[in-house]
Amino acid sequence: MESMLNKLKSTVTKVTADVTSAVMGNPVTREFDVGRHIASGGNGLAWKIFHGTKKSTKQEVAVFVFDKKLIDKYQKFEKDQIIDSLKRGVQQLTRLRHPRLLTVQHPLEESRDCLAFCTEPVFASLANVLGNWENLPSSISPDIKDYKLYDVEMKYGLLQVSEGLSFLHSSVKMVHGNVTPENIILNKSGAWKIMGFDFCVSSSNPSEQEPKFPCKEWDPNLPSLCLPNPEYLAPEYILSVSCETASDMYSLGAVIFAVFNKGKPIFEVNKQDIYKSFSRQLDQLSRLGSSSLTSIPEEVREHVKLLLNVTPAVRPDADQMTKIPFFDDVGAVTLQYFDTLFQRDNLQKSQFFKGLPKVLPKLPKRVIVQRILPCLTSEFVNPDMVPFVLPNVLLIAEECTKEEYVRLILPELGPVFKQQEPVQILLIFLQKMDLLLTKTPPDEIKNSVLPMVYRALEAPSIQIQELCLNIIPTFANLIDYPSMKNALIPRIKNACLQTSSLAVRVNSLVCLGKILEYLDKWFVLDDILPFLQQIPSKEPAVLMGILGIYKCTFTHKKLGITKEQLAGKVLPHLIPLSIENNLNLNQFSSFIAVIKEMLSRLESEHRTKLEQLHMMQEQQRSLEIGNQMNASEETGVTHAGSQQIDKVFNNTGTDLLTGGESENKEDGLQNKQKRASLTLEEKQKLAKEQEQAQKLKSQQPLKPQVHTPIAPSKQTKDLTDTLMDNITSLTSLSVSTPKLSASSTFTSVPSTGLNMMFSTPIDNSKRNLTNGLNANMGFQTSGFSMPVNPNQNYFSGSSTAGVTTMTLGAAPTLSSYSPLSVPPAAVKAQQRPADMSALNNLFGPQKPKVSMNQLSQQRPNQWLNQFVPPQGSSGMGSAAMGVQANVMGQAAFGMQGNPFFNPQNFAQPPATMTSSSSASNDLKDLFG
Repeated sequence: MESMLNKLKSTVTKVTADVTSAVMGNPVTREFDVGRHIASGGNGLAWKIFHGTKKSTKQEVAVFVFDKKLIDKYQKFEKDQIIDSLKRGVQQLTRLRHPRLLTVQHPLEESRDCLAFCTEPVFASLANVLGNWENLPSSISPDIKDYKLYDVEMKYGLLQVSEGLSFLHSSVKMVHGNVTPENIILNKSGAWKIMGFDFCVSSSNPSEQEPKFPCKEWDPNLPSLCLPNPEYLAPEYILSVSCETASDMYSLGAVIFAVFNKGKPIFEVNKQDIYKSFSRQLDQLSRLGSSSLTSIPEEVREHVKLLLNVTPAVRPDADQMTKIPFFDDVGAVTLQYFDTLFQRDNLQKSQFFKGLPKVLPKLPKRVIVQRILPCLTSEFVNPDMVPFVLPNVLLIAEECTKEEYVRLILPELGPVFKQQEPVQILLIFLQKMDLLLTKTPPDEIKNSVLPMVYRALEAPSIQIQELCLNIIPTFANLIDYPSMKNALIPRIKNACLQTSSLAVRVNSLVCLGKILEYLDKWFVLDDILPFLQQIPSKEPAVLMGILGIYKCTFTHKKLGITKEQLAGKVLPHLIPLSIENNLNLNQFSSFIAVIKEMLSRLESEHRTKLEQLHMMQEQQRSLEIGNQMNASEETGVTHAGSQQIDKVFNNTGTDLLTGGESENKEDGLQNKQKRASLTLEEKQKLAKEQEQAQKLKSQQPLKPQVHTPIAPSKQTKDLTDTLMDNITSLTSLSVSTPKLSASSTFTSVPSTGLNMMFSTPIDNSKRNLTNGLNANMGFQTSGFSMPVNPNQNYFSGSSTAGVTTMTLGAAPTLSSYSPLSVPPAAVKAQQRPADMSALNNLFGPQKPKVSMNQLSQQRPNQWLNQFVPPQGSSGMGSAAMGVQANVMGQAAFGMQGNPFFNPQNFAQPPATMTSSSSASNDLKDLFG
């Protein structure tokens, strides 16, 4: 990398040194800036050609410089001869003015180190293009190295040289004397120009006589720069020391041969023995056949053979050469016409420009850009010619790259964008708008191109407005959105509302409909659709245009119309329009079809919305119901109901076991009234709610759901095993118990009876099965509820709080009752009524009336009456009654044994107990 940089640095330094050393001090540098070395030309390619600009006007020029160091090897008089020859050629060129001759911009200037003069901008010499790179920089420009001449360039170039020679021979009466590729210069536009008049010979006769051109004898001792190039020199120069205009024509033939033969001349000349070489050349020319000219195109081959003829009189003159068919090529004629364009009037120019688009595709791009485009853009100063020139310029722009367009064409189009007359200019630009928007930079589009479109929309000409509206949709995708929204759309709307032309109004609506897809949805809804309601006319074409915009917006997947807009603005506008009298059947059908489609979508969308809203409301309502039920269960059941129900069932168990007294009589009465009002189903429901509350407390929070209370199902349970166990336990009890006095007391002895524990609220099923009876019997569990202090012991023994152990005396053996051996039928037939003496001692008439606070509140008489058999009941009923009597007796005994119970508080129960038919029926059903 470093070596490359060093090489580049050395090259730049060398070039700069060459330029500095060659031009420094020359008066040319006072007015011109000298740039890089681009080419070489002149006799022996001795002139270095540099790119330059004029300081005052920045005009581009070419600076020819002859460095005197090239002739340091010569003696002083030889140096003087060379300098004089070079000066003579430049001075002669400066005096001559012709389009086919190189134009001198600044005359020759001499300094101690160099000779220099300035000309029109130059590309290279023909010798450089043909591959002779002598006196060029070490790094040859790719533009020259890769340059290839097209056929049209060669044809027209040779035609130009022929025209230049015709000018010299006919008008100036001068022989050039050294027509070679080195002295033919290609300017920046590609035109071939003649220079190198170092050896020109003017006629010695007056102009009215036959010209006569004196000729100097060839001196081989002179420096090569003081002699013409012998390879292109006519034989008569050397052999007969004569010259005439035909001598230049021989040189032209040699140049034509070299152009079509890759720069190689037809003969190689030995400069050391020039005479011998020319004698041999003369023989070859006399025998020259077509086989030697195979590289030359066939249509010009015979003319070249004539030009190379040994006899000068046979050679065609320059004027004749310009008229040969070879130069009648359409490309060459076109280029020739451009060169003479300044001589034509507007009518001729217009005719030529009209036919030019047919010719341009046949020409090479380089020729078009270099030769034709500058001529076309120069005509923009003539407004009348712009409509004829502009289509050709835009046609060329299509073939150019974006860079070439910006560099070569756009600067010339700038003033044309602002021209409003003639109106054809706007029409042409509108037709090529896609090209302009594609290749023009965004800043220029905003500053030059779009303002021209806006002017077209506001133009007074209806034709221009119509064309503009028709063309806008074709390039709408190339316009930036802010410009379209803020500048273009308002002008289209304005044109639609203010015009008096129906065509403009309809085209405005059609234009809007076509560019809807490039607009934003909300801009269309807020700006375009309300605009439709402002259109005053009701012609069918206008109404169909309005319908088209509505339909495009409605059906476009990117745009669409909201149901609010449909219901509030669109349908109220369309429905009245649909019944306009001007509409025919097809147009009315189109309106109705669109309206139905809109109504259908409106219905479906709103129905869907309402269904979704209804579902959301239902879900919300379900959530609210679930939350309310959960809240009621957690607050009402957990706090109030749970406390009361827990208290009821806890006190029930405690009262049954301990017979605890009430602390507050009024509270007891209130509890009695409340509990007496509850039915069995309500109590079962409360028990289940309590269980559910307990489960909710112990479980994780559940998703809210609707809770539907389920009525408790009544299932018949098989209670045979439980009843048999209870009957078996009765065998250990005494059937006939001696009567006890009122003051009898019981002490706790080792338990042989039945134990009951109520530490938690008693389940209904458990309570119903405690006595071994059917669950469907009228057993009121709430009748046992008594307030209990769990920390107080109501028993004389050291029993655990809340647990009562009751012991009876040793039970006598029941010989006549064996539940394991006697079938139920036999038991029913043989068993006698149980001894009720124990209960008689407790509830007999001799006892004082006792008011059992908590027990009386629960109506124990009713409870006992359920189990007292009626008169004449069966033995099995007596046995059952005995079971219940024993249970109650034990409970009553426990109460009496408790020092907290006062016999005065017990009320006298009724002497007669009514039987319960439900109990008897259940036993009958159970035992058959």
